[in-house]
Amino acid sequence: MQFRQKALSKLQSPEELDLPVRFARPQGRLVLAVTVIVMAAAGYWACTGTVSSKLSAPGILTRAEGSYVLQTPVAGQVTGVLAEEGQMLAAGAPLLNVRTEQGERPVRVVTAGRLTTLVAKVGSVVATGADVATLERAKDPQDPLVAVLYVPGGSGPAIPVGAPVDLSVQSVPQQRFGMLRGRVTAVGRAPLTQAQIAGFLGDGGLAEQFSRHGSPVAVVVRLERSSSTTSGYRWSSADGPPYAVDSRTPVTGAVRLAAQRPVDWMLP
Repeated sequence: MQFRQKALSKLQSPEELDLPVRFARPQGRLVLAVTVIVMAAAGYWACTGTVSSKLSAPGILTRAEGSYVLQTPVAGQVTGVLAEEGQMLAAGAPLLNVRTEQGERPVRVVTAGRLTTLVAKVGSVVATGADVATLERAKDPQDPLVAVLYVPGGSGPAIPVGAPVDLSVQSVPQQRFGMLRGRVTAVGRAPLTQAQIAGFLGDGGLAEQFSRHGSPVAVVVRLERSSSTTSGYRWSSADGPPYAVDSRTPVTGAVRLAAQRPVDWMLP
């Protein structure tokens, strides 16, 4: 009965339509305004913004023409070594003297380059076709280095020519001297076999390492030059390391891919 009396009293009271209505407190209006601004900014970025990504891959510093393994055309005992590792040799220059049944015969360099690895020693016995040295194809010791990265085969098409690359050099402390700068100059069209990689690098062990996860694509990176650094190349730090970087040095490259939109809008 008491509840019914209160209800009837409520119905007989005026609606108070002339009183102002409070929609939200000042703090609530501030939160609402911030939310609207954030949503508007997010929508604008989704329509016009871009996202950049990086692709990391292992590689090595080398000369643009790669290296090759020199094999002896004769069998016998090595009686003389005529060059040292690091020395530049002209095409046809004698590298070894080998005593054969027909007399002493020289083993000559096929293509001009720098002697990087000498396998044969004085007194060792070699068979025909045995590996005796590795040479880096180069006509001038001042020829610039390049970095060759081996990326997964399916990632090759995503790498544009001219893309900037940051290279972490194994022999250079990154926290102290930074990273080597470069740009992509060529991207392989097809994945490489382990034999093809070994033929270019002149090293079967490296070829096995780079093809461990499948047949990769070779990406050639031109190193940016600088006259203000000791190495002659540009680094992320001001001066870079106080020494030169050598070929055959392992690197890890981070390729900056082309910027992409976070949302692809499909219109009817």
